[in-house]
Amino acid sequence: MATSKTYLVGGAVRDYLLGLTVHERDYVVVGSTPEALVALGYTQVGKDFPVFLHPTSKEEYALARTERKSGQGYKGFQVHATPDVTLEDDLLRRDLTINAIAQASDGQFIDPYGGQRDIQAKLIRHVSEAFSEDPLRVLRAARFAAHLNHLGFSIATETKALLVTITHSGELATLAKERIWHETHKALHSQSPWVYFEVLEACGALQELMPSVAELLSRRPQALNTLKLLSESNTSTEVRLTGLLYQLNKPQIEDLAAQIKIPNAPKALALATSNHQRQLRAYTELDAAQKHLLLSNLGLIRHTELLDDLLSLCQAITQSQEPLFGWQSPKQHILDDLESIQSVKPAELMAQGYNGKALGEALKKAQIASI
Repeated sequence: MATSKTYLVGGAVRDYLLGLTVHERDYVVVGSTPEALVALGYTQVGKDFPVFLHPTSKEEYALARTERKSGQGYKGFQVHATPDVTLEDDLLRRDLTINAIAQASDGQFIDPYGGQRDIQAKLIRHVSEAFSEDPLRVLRAARFAAHLNHLGFSIATETKALLVTITHSGELATLAKERIWHETHKALHSQSPWVYFEVLEACGALQELMPSVAELLSRRPQALNTLKLLSESNTSTEVRLTGLLYQLNKPQIEDLAAQIKIPNAPKALALATSNHQRQLRAYTELDAAQKHLLLSNLGLIRHTELLDDLLSLCQAITQSQEPLFGWQSPKQHILDDLESIQSVKPAELMAQGYNGKALGEALKKAQIASI
């Protein structure tokens, strides 16, 4: 690669300029070819465009490329990656100005589209009108708004207009369900995940992608409050998602899980919280049979590790719905009851002659009596 040049690009440059921790580094190589990189020991990955893994660091190196819209959706592009593609050409195809800054090996920043200016102004702005050609960028803009909200960033007015334009184009329907969940999961991991849903609602995309959540927010504008409270104390994306979804019923949660490919674990937590959070919050008021049924329905008899997440949700729900009233966590009561339940040994009942269905009924009766 004697005649080629390599630049650090994208998120690593952005986060460095923002004073944030840099987690991964991506590079663009200008003036080279796939054959030249392979000859140097790089491994090609991805079929849509030439991206290579460094032989030792395994960091990603992509050939400078341009893209031309050739069909619908975020995959409807023809990629052009040859040695004559310039760094400025490559940066022009990127989504946001703050992501279109490069850094040379000598530390110099190359910023042809005003990314550093927008960092100073705390603006999330599209690089060019080509932004509207890729529907995935609606979700990315919303995610970056959530990621940078705590630093005071907001989406530029003209970029908001483009989000509406993309939504009205109908191309959101071409997004793969897995990509929608991927962006949503990343947004849930940010410091201000509720902003992601606010941005999508404002441009109409939430109605297209997650209609049950859009209906919830239109009916209950305060529906994001629990998510906001959880985001202050809990970094689990599953718990944060449940802080929004518990307000939906079972069919709505099931439908949403299918629409955006929510994995089984967060779906199960959302369903359990939706169905049982009121009883769990009033745990000490239940009788022994009700407690046993609740602990069984929540899966806590076999999976005690779920308790902290469920109680964290109950705390945030109470704060959101009844901010003037405190809530005494029943954690110790529940742990004591679970210990009592687990002290009942099936082997002892079997020794008394119970088996089959009768054993199950005797076990349940003995567990209730132990509470």
